[in-house]
Amino acid sequence: MAGRKITLIFSLLAIFSKGHTSGIQTQHTVLAAVGDKARLNCELMLSKDVLQVTWQMISGGSEKNVATTNKYFGQRVNPEFTKKVEFKNPALQNCSIVIRNVTEQDEGCYRCLFNTYPDGAFTGRTCLQVYELHEPVVDVRESNSTEEWVVSCSATGRPAPTVTLTVSQQDLSFSQYNTVSVSNTNATFTVTTTAVLSGSHKHSTQVGCAARVLSAPHREVMVMTPVVQQKPDATE
Repeated sequence: MAGRKITLIFSLLAIFSKGHTSGIQTQHTVLAAVGDKARLNCELMLSKDVLQVTWQMISGGSEKNVATTNKYFGQRVNPEFTKKVEFKNPALQNCSIVIRNVTEQDEGCYRCLFNTYPDGAFTGRTCLQVYELHEPVVDVRESNSTEEWVVSCSATGRPAPTVTLTVSQQDLSFSQYNTVSVSNTNATFTVTTTAVLSGSHKHSTQVGCAARVLSAPHREVMVMTPVVQQKPDATE
């Protein structure tokens, strides 16, 4: 019976693998951080008799079957993906899968096929983009001038993060910006931005560094500039 079930599922896939590309609502790109979960969703907006929904991963010009939910036989995840993928919503009209512990190998585009009778297949496509972003590191050091600080911030991520320095005190500002990007062996990038902050060493102020990649949530660190005690002048 199990063999017949699997044969029928893939027979349906073979029959309906080519079909309509409209009528499906899905997110064009899904962002997920390394180690997080990613939810992929497809919804057939037309009222159809859906027999089966199949999820495929598009890799190197070919497709890998990931998971299937069938009107008569229920859900099935391909053995290659059983530790990675689960159905979040197995409904035939609105179907979602979750990819656990996302890695770079999960990045790419996924196809959802709604096999209907008698209208054939309706196909949607959503792409998973994986990013990595570590907490930025801020360093504040004295300048040769008693009215300036040198502030630097480094952030590591993939793709290369954007690093932004901020200062809470409105009458202070950064100048002489310099940004360096270094490519690491693990395909991440470390970006370091350095700038000069005008402000007396006698007073402390809050500076911040925000790092972001793509349109993902940013990571921010705030620190206070240290107060330098000035040595009194020597007197006779």
